[in-house]
Amino acid sequence: MSSLQHDRDFYAWATDSAACLRAGRWAEVDVDQIAEELEDMGKQQKHALAGHLKILILHLLKWRYQPGLRGVSWRRWINNARDEIAELLEDSPSLATKLPEIATRRYPAARSRASLETGLTLETFPAQCPFTVDQLLDPDHLPD
Repeated sequence: MSSLQHDRDFYAWATDSAACLRAGRWAEVDVDQIAEELEDMGKQQKHALAGHLKILILHLLKWRYQPGLRGVSWRRWINNARDEIAELLEDSPSLATKLPEIATRRYPAARSRASLETGLTLETFPAQCPFTVDQLLDPDHLPD
């Protein structure tokens, strides 16, 4: 499997590489390219988790700081983000160890977006994430 084929037709490269691996035709396999693709797949999972976590934190901030505007839509966003996070963690349980780091890293973006969407000043929201990982994952937790 050439790198050129990988660049021109990823699907064909992937299916051909899988067939070679299953058949034990090791000499035909681009090991470095497969390793790179596997690493990229792991990064994609982590990136997806970070995106859902940011959306969850955003809506929990809105829930906490705009109690008069709470509604079904926000609740739906919160539930959906938690469902997506739970599914990602079910498929890749080792990502659970990354949750504190990802929450810390994505909080500033969630905070900034909360300020933008609510019209409240950035200073309204805490500088550090006010939610623990347990609270973020708890399907029944809604901040006061």
